[in-house]
Amino acid sequence: LIPLNQVRADWEKTSGPFHKQRVAEHCGIFRDLFKGATFTPWVPLRVEYSQEDEHLVPVYYGNVVTPSEASRSPAVSYEADKSSLWTLLLTNPDGHLRDTDSEYLHWLVTNIPGNDVKSGKEICHYLPPFPAVGTGYHRFIFLLFKQACPIDFSEDVRPVPCHSLKMRTFSTFDFYRKHEDAMTPAGLAFFQCQWDSSVTWVFHQLLNMREPVFEFVRPPVYRPPQVKFPRHQPLRYLDRYRDAKEPTYGIY
Repeated sequence: LIPLNQVRADWEKTSGPFHKQRVAEHCGIFRDLFKGATFTPWVPLRVEYSQEDEHLVPVYYGNVVTPSEASRSPAVSYEADKSSLWTLLLTNPDGHLRDTDSEYLHWLVTNIPGNDVKSGKEICHYLPPFPAVGTGYHRFIFLLFKQACPIDFSEDVRPVPCHSLKMRTFSTFDFYRKHEDAMTPAGLAFFQCQWDSSVTWVFHQLLNMREPVFEFVRPPVYRPPQVKFPRHQPLRYLDRYRDAKEPTYGIY
């Protein structure tokens, strides 16, 4: 038998970080969060959502997780020295309802001692995903930063509870630029998520607002200018330019 756990451990230590970096580049994560700057995620980040039936839903690098499955904060683990400090954040760059260049902050835990996330300072509590109807798949991205020293994040603290989308508006680029002298991105994991029935509850009960519904409006089909003598064109060439309300008199 092939020891899959050992294979994964070896992959994480060798080519795994480079594979993750390529996937993140392909999915536009560095483009949308760091304006094109990249990093290699050397620290394996394991994220798992526990379900009521004791089933675990893992987060890898682009797998699909439903809003219902991600309704509660996940268990996050990684290897780290007890003396080290870390910051963990979860952001959605695809779901902002007013500004396409902004993100929504879903979770932020700072000054984490070692890998004990529960002992860190939660300065923005967990908010379940709420991808609106008609907006397709959203990327929900976990980022792990290694701190060089304790950092004062008082300017980034959100109130408890924080169910205001205005206060949840966020920019990973600005956040990192403000603290880049004291921390470095080291790990990432992300999942894709689209609307399900639990999103309605989040809008109505947590965000206290009407649920927005979007519809994709397809652009009109391009048609080249009509020519008087359409050489080598099919008999129905003129149908392209016929008014949809114009009767065909039973010809077709």
